[in-house]
Amino acid sequence: MLRTHTCGELRLSDVNKTVTLTGWVQRTRDKGSLLWIDLRDRYGITQLLMEEGKTEAATLATARTVGREYVLKVQGTVVERLSKNDKMPTGDIEVKVTSLEVLNASKVPPFTIEDNTDGGDDLRMKYRYLDLRRNTVRENLQLRHKMAQQTRIYLDSLNFIEVETPVLIKSTPEGARDFVVPSRMNPGEFYALPQSPQTFKQLLMVSGFDRYYQIVKCFRDEDLRADRQPEFTQIDCEMAFITQEDILYTFEGLVRHLFKTVKGIDMPSVPHMTYADAMKYYGSDKPDTRFDMKFVELNDVAQGKGFQVFDSAELVVGICAKGCAEYTRKQLDELTEFVKRPQIGAKGLVYVQYKADGTFKSSVDKFYSAEDLKQWAEKFNAQPGDLLLVLSGETAKTQKALNELRLKMGDALGLRDKNKFAALWVIDFPLLEWNEETNRWHAMHHPFTSPKPQDIQLLDTNPGAVRANAYDMVINGTEVGGGSIRIHDRATQQLMFKHLGFSDEEAKKQFGFLMDAFEFGAPPHGGIAFGFDRLCSLFGGADSIRDFIAFPKNNSGRDMMIDTPSTISDEQLKELSIAVQEVKK
Repeated sequence: MLRTHTCGELRLSDVNKTVTLTGWVQRTRDKGSLLWIDLRDRYGITQLLMEEGKTEAATLATARTVGREYVLKVQGTVVERLSKNDKMPTGDIEVKVTSLEVLNASKVPPFTIEDNTDGGDDLRMKYRYLDLRRNTVRENLQLRHKMAQQTRIYLDSLNFIEVETPVLIKSTPEGARDFVVPSRMNPGEFYALPQSPQTFKQLLMVSGFDRYYQIVKCFRDEDLRADRQPEFTQIDCEMAFITQEDILYTFEGLVRHLFKTVKGIDMPSVPHMTYADAMKYYGSDKPDTRFDMKFVELNDVAQGKGFQVFDSAELVVGICAKGCAEYTRKQLDELTEFVKRPQIGAKGLVYVQYKADGTFKSSVDKFYSAEDLKQWAEKFNAQPGDLLLVLSGETAKTQKALNELRLKMGDALGLRDKNKFAALWVIDFPLLEWNEETNRWHAMHHPFTSPKPQDIQLLDTNPGAVRANAYDMVINGTEVGGGSIRIHDRATQQLMFKHLGFSDEEAKKQFGFLMDAFEFGAPPHGGIAFGFDRLCSLFGGADSIRDFIAFPKNNSGRDMMIDTPSTISDEQLKELSIAVQEVKK
């Protein structure tokens, strides 16, 4: 090695040692007779000291030519600092330099390589290799590494085997859009990049590998946002000869293990909530349970009083914001405008201020007496000083809008602390959901999810009422993982394909290999996949998964650093049997 120590490990116990360090120049401070350089590597920063008359003149002269991000190799003696810095681990010492070599010069970087940088997102993405030198980004990737390491430790301890599945697979019609790859050797035919190793991990169960996992790269050609990337990583797992409870117990154990070993947090047992209750009380299948503020339905006490907005509504429902009765008219108007935004979709907001003196003031005083409003307050278990916020309309849309209002109030009241964690299993999802655009039923999870045995007979008469053996892990209102017990026999899988609108020919073409495998002794099995990038961002207290990916894409799906996607040559297109003129159009 060119170094004897890293820039983060020297302490007072190393005083008088002769050491060799390598790293990048963080900053220099030249006071004439004294020159200091902060030398940085991935492990930390060590202060270097040179003095007029004591440091060799040539070494001092070289030191005065270096700038930020120059790469140096220095030799010297560890000495105790006169002016110590308790904000850095190496702050008790410095290295008195005897020789200094410039291993490579650097241009002036386009932004400062510091925790609080002056570089915007696009600039930092273009020079991502420089951005990765910053402590905050490096620490995110170190967190990611530790989470992957601890995931393997936990699953290995339970006899899971890590198996790599193919990256060039078959395109399927369900789910998001595939990224497709043309085959040169098979003109006119295409591979797809996997959105998930789903069918392969099921085949591994048929093969007798009863416990599989993989930390695997997956791909989806979909519109991007803060928690989505075109390529992302999953902790992908499958188990045979199990029940749903076995899956929930095993992977609750994984999440609790990660919190304990990575963050030092003892997570309690993870509660279960049905999908129906999640929608009824939170208006979301991924409720944030760090705070209460459950929905309360008011149809029985709010309808039939002559207020047409409520009387004509399918659902009248609200939340109680503790201690907010003194909100000003301006604040209440802002909340009204918030719920009326197109992406929220409510037509208006009704409020009731339960004043500290026990009186009521509302936006519907014309229709409801104080006794009526007291009934409302009793349903909410509201106390004087609380604010009731009520929406009405069609059930699904109203629940969705109230969920957004609940989260906004949670933010406003400081109830969504990133350092507090609440995990939840959401279970008993609907098996199917109706799509207005395609005018048919689609699998809510995927077509291999098993229906609840007691609900199978409803497939012909009431498909929307069929529940799935499916489950999601939700932490702080974010879905971090989801899975299901799978169908493991050909007859049930064919029935499922039929209800999803597949013809026998289509089902055989797309998934014939899987149904054939089911005829060779497929065991009962199920699994789960965790969004690894999303889990890392949650542990790191960040909103965007990009901060936890070494080389992410931007919101347009572009890699700003290598400038891709990009065009390819006409020769390449011809080799792939793709018409050049079609591409250029």
